[in-house]
Amino acid sequence: MATLSPLLKQATPVLAERGEGVYLYDGDGRRYLDFTAGIGVTNTGHCHPRVVAAAQEQVATLIHGQYTTVMHRPLLRLVEALGGVLPSGLDSVFFLNSGSEAVEASIRLARHATGRQNIVVFHGSFHGRTMGAAALTTAGTKFRAGIGPLMPGAVVAPFPQAYRYGWDEDEAVRFALRELDYVLATTSPAADTAAFVVEPVLGEGGYIPAPPAFLEGLRERADRHGALLIVDEVQTGYGRTGKFWGHEHSAMRPDVLITAKGLASGFPLSAIAAPAAVMEKAWPGSQGGTYGGNAVSCAAALATLEVIRDEDLVGNAARLGARLNDGLRKIAADHPVIGDVRGLGLMQAGEFTTADGEPDAATAQRAHRAAADRGLLLLTCGAHGNVVRLIPPLVVNEEQIDDALAVWADAVAEATA
Repeated sequence: MATLSPLLKQATPVLAERGEGVYLYDGDGRRYLDFTAGIGVTNTGHCHPRVVAAAQEQVATLIHGQYTTVMHRPLLRLVEALGGVLPSGLDSVFFLNSGSEAVEASIRLARHATGRQNIVVFHGSFHGRTMGAAALTTAGTKFRAGIGPLMPGAVVAPFPQAYRYGWDEDEAVRFALRELDYVLATTSPAADTAAFVVEPVLGEGGYIPAPPAFLEGLRERADRHGALLIVDEVQTGYGRTGKFWGHEHSAMRPDVLITAKGLASGFPLSAIAAPAAVMEKAWPGSQGGTYGGNAVSCAAALATLEVIRDEDLVGNAARLGARLNDGLRKIAADHPVIGDVRGLGLMQAGEFTTADGEPDAATAQRAHRAAADRGLLLLTCGAHGNVVRLIPPLVVNEEQIDDALAVWADAVAEATA
């Protein structure tokens, strides 16, 4: 008898039978508020009727039209639709299946386009588990331990983690940019640096937003040194942060954008976007894949874009993200073990620390379990597992936000009793 790998541990005890909107239901009919959204995937909620209808219709006509063999209309329509939401100038798109694959494709493109090898990432980054992406991932040793040697050319610079350093945001930004300059002077010469890769909000690294001044500083240095600036919007894209793209909280513009997760409401699909003048520098045969741009996934992605537009889910994320952040701060004020509350839009988290400022993973885990017992599903993150994150679908309403906050308040009280 076959079984799942024993390494696939569930973050919650739920065996889901069905999903609807912000809720999951188990076999006994118990309802759970899903503030994990499949790790930021189901931005339109579980089984949105318009996404379901689009996928069902496509399944009945063409499931797989391999896009380097034949072309299909859902893919062409999706490219056209993405032109309305992608940053100006990013007019060429390549589709894949997962975020890790898209990260790998962006690395390959950057190296081809620049003729350089090194890729600079930032401490706390998560870019995936495949070998190239793992080399760029520093959110925790579990993502890269025991598989070396990893891809060469990955260079790590500090991220402005103000709370961790005990500084204000401006000081953290000055430090991170100064240290990046030092990295370029000592470890990764500009002539060898193909790209900077950055998340607008660190994901697995602890839900830490990149200050606008930091992103703008990266843009200035990329221009100065002839490197590409790659923005990993796998988790922050598609309205999650209260802007369509997470980097839009700054004035920075990317050279390459990576998207996945919320792109197709749960169907496997990812993409990279770049100016055609950059994309055409990729070498022949370097882009392809059997399932990338799958017809059903593309149909779901088209419906996803329509739902986000028609239901103003980006605006909803901004409005209700502020409500969620305010509620989390009030709970933290009553429980000093939550040392920091942070996030953008509906991408919020609380960091648990001891009285002397050390990571308190044990209390974070107790609160996480207590929330699940009460019907609220959350996730942890951060290098020490002491950050609890709240990522509801963007269709969430005020009542559901308030319900989640009430449950979270009780869970924290139990965990700290």
